[in-house]
Amino acid sequence: MEQRTPRVMMHPAGSDPRSERVIHVSVFGRVQGVGFRESMVEAANRLHVEGWVRNRRAGHVEAVVRGPSQACEALVQWARRGPATADVERVDVRAATDLEGAGLGPGFRRAPSL
Repeated sequence: MEQRTPRVMMHPAGSDPRSERVIHVSVFGRVQGVGFRESMVEAANRLHVEGWVRNRRAGHVEAVVRGPSQACEALVQWARRGPATADVERVDVRAATDLEGAGLGPGFRRAPSL
């Protein structure tokens, strides 16, 4: 009987899908007054990520998200569509600053508008 060597999946540095990320997401378009924040809270809770989402006076929505890379990416993909009532034009994603990532935890919530 032939023995097989198990295959090991290698990921480039920093790309392990289980690694934790903290990202800042800005969503532009018709995203206020359409249930975007509540829908994002539901999507984030399904994906088991932590963080918050809020409206900005400039008319966009921003969020800070912490969780496994794959879950964060799934939430960004959700944000590119948003709820059916939204009209998303653009989503900007960057690494969150230490200050933005401070105090996150447990769960995902709606934060006061700023």
